[in-house]
Amino acid sequence: MDGGKKEEAGPSHGGVTWDKRKEEEDGESEEDDHHQDPSAAATSFIPGPLLSLKDQIEKDKEDESLRRWKEKLLGCLESDLDGQMEPEVKFHSVGILSSDFGEINTPLPIKEEQSNYVLFTLREGSEYRLKLTFSVLHNIVSGLAYTNIVWKAGLQVDQSKGMLGTFAPHREPYIHMLEEETTPSGALARGTYTAKLKFMDDDKRCHLELNYSFEISKAR
Repeated sequence: MDGGKKEEAGPSHGGVTWDKRKEEEDGESEEDDHHQDPSAAATSFIPGPLLSLKDQIEKDKEDESLRRWKEKLLGCLESDLDGQMEPEVKFHSVGILSSDFGEINTPLPIKEEQSNYVLFTLREGSEYRLKLTFSVLHNIVSGLAYTNIVWKAGLQVDQSKGMLGTFAPHREPYIHMLEEETTPSGALARGTYTAKLKFMDDDKRCHLELNYSFEISKAR
């Protein structure tokens, strides 16, 4: 980049000057712009058409260094891209990490009948984290977020949500840890729970809806 100060574009020196009336009109126009509602500019914004990553890379195909930079940034090669517009998030497993038992991983998707089985058991008052392994295909997924709703005996007892982030297609799967949580304590907290874990992106695409069960047991 040029380290010197770049001269802004404008009327050339010695050229035709603005007349007084023109300057006053421009001044009034600029004054009006300052008093306009800022939201008007936002509502007038029209996003460009969605392009596949393959199309975006091919736009600079003649620039070899730029093409390689894009591939390095994305973590994939042009040969991996199929031109599909819509991103896809493929979840490989959901795991749970706890000081009670270490780590348990369950391959995804799970069969419908497995959703009624207890996938893991935690002691009351114990800390745990969910671990996700997933791949992103075709295009960049923006604003991937999750909600986790928990029920006991048909009553909702907990709901958590959070943002995973924005992810580009990548040859290697992503591994993401959700925030640490602590199981409740007491006699009423013990028993079997059902839960629904759901992942959606900024465009309201649902990439996974997982129903599962777990148990909270008495502390030793």
